[in-house]
Parts: sequence; structure tokens; C-alpha cells
Amino acid sequence: MIDKYAVFGHPISHSKSPLIHGMFAAQLDQKLEYMAVDVAEAEFEQQVDSFLQGSGKGLNITVPFKERAWALAGLRTERAELAGAVNTLWRDESGLICGDNTDGAGLVVDLTCNHRIRLVNCRVLLLGAGGAARGVIKPLLDAGISELVIANRTLSKAQLLVSVFSFTDESSQQDTQTISACDFQGLPNGSFDLIINATSAGLGGETPDLPAHLMAEHTICYDMLYGASETPFCRWARQHQASKSLDGLGMLVEQAAESFLIWRGIKPDTAPVIDALRQSLGQQ
Repeated sequence: MIDKYAVFGHPISHSKSPLIHGMFAAQLDQKLEYMAVDVAEAEFEQQVDSFLQGSGKGLNITVPFKERAWALAGLRTERAELAGAVNTLWRDESGLICGDNTDGAGLVVDLTCNHRIRLVNCRVLLLGAGGAARGVIKPLLDAGISELVIANRTLSKAQLLVSVFSFTDESSQQDTQTISACDFQGLPNGSFDLIINATSAGLGGETPDLPAHLMAEHTICYDMLYGASETPFCRWARQHQASKSLDGLGMLVEQAAESFLIWRGIKPDTAPVIDALRQSLGQQ
């Protein structure tokens, strides 16, 4: 019986996950099926349990179910625990549902491997304090950034994330890292090495109202969103002379590759998949 995988979400018709995992499987000669499933909100937990029986070997989870997947997982990785959300599910040998969050790893790999950006000692501004932002904070800190400023329209939400991620232990670098919160009116002086947009404002064609002093000649801007055309945040970055203006298509593929590695024990080559997706979107 062929192994089956799926992405659960609502809505789901826009998902590129079946295309991505299909390319991964073809590249590595892996025999599997991957489908997109539109799940009614009242049926999520039951459908997860049903799918992960028999030939259902793994699931990706997207909006609006990542927090419910986190609650459903009986065993969670540390990065999933801190993210408060799960995008990858599977059963272990004992039948326990396990959960991970590969979003942050996907972002870091895209930045460091695909775009050759050195994160060690970077001063980073993270725009937004929702689930997208929360999922990438620990991987960014683990990558060795020196400072993280979390800016959000509602200050209290950014402050909550600071309290969650301001921890120290023997294996952590956080005694040499600073994490702080502000609203968009209280952004600190000085420029940043990297500005990451984790807000959904771009979906409505908007960008946060940001002061020009955040930018310097070396500043790199990264939008976790992507599209067939330049995102509003990437356009803002280009107009303000960012050294690089990058979208989140690579992150999408890299987080999928992390899931594939968890399930199949082998990691695909992501570069040709990213190139193929860019061509399908009409991007150069």
C-alpha cells in the first residue's frame, strides 16, 4: 500500500504543497501520494486521527488549524512547543501523534543557504506578533542573531512574545542576545541588518508605516508572503534602497523540505523546486 500524505486546511485550493511534495518525491524516486484536503472546522481532530491510521503517514497543517494541531500532538518538539503551533504531524512507533513546526527552520535555511545571508550577530527587526512571527523566533535566536526587536501594532502582543522567548539555560546564547518589544510608533533609533515582515498586511495591499531610519545601505528586507508579483513590503524595501528585497517563496519550499525529511528520512534538493515555482508564478 502506497504511503499517503496530505495538507489539511480551510480553505486549501490555493495550496502549492501537493506540487512541492510531488516534485520532491519525483526527484528522490520516493513512492507516495500527497493531496490537499479542505477540512471542515468541526471535523479537524477526527480527520487527523482517521488519516494517520494505515497508509496515512504524515500531515502538513495550515490555516486555521495550526494551534489545534499543537494541542492534538501528544509529543512536540521544542521549537513547536515554543511556537504554540504545529505544521507537521506524524505518528511514532508507539502510535503517538507527534508535532513539529518547520516554518522557522524554513526561513533560516532560505536566508542562510539560498541567499547566503550571515545571521550571526545580526540586528533583526521582526514585524508582527501573530503565529507567523512566533514560529520563527527560536530558529532566529538559535542562528546567532545579536538583537531581536519585535514590533507590532498592538504592543501587548509583542511584549507577550518577549516574555515567552526571554529564557536562559546552559546551552542557550540568550545571555548575549537582547529581545525587546515596541509598537510601530515606538521603533528604536538606528538601522537594522535584517527586517522581516511577518504581518498579513500585504494580503490587503498594505505595508506598515515605517520610518526611513530603519534602513541602511546594507539592510536586507524579507517578506514571509509571496505572490505572482512583487509584494507591497518588497516594493517598499526596494523604494527605500534595501540591499536585498526577498519574498517568502523559498521559505515555503524549505519548510516543506523539513517536513519531508521528518517523514521520509531524506532531504530533497530545494533549488530546482524553488526555480520551478517561480517560473509557474511568472517570476524571473
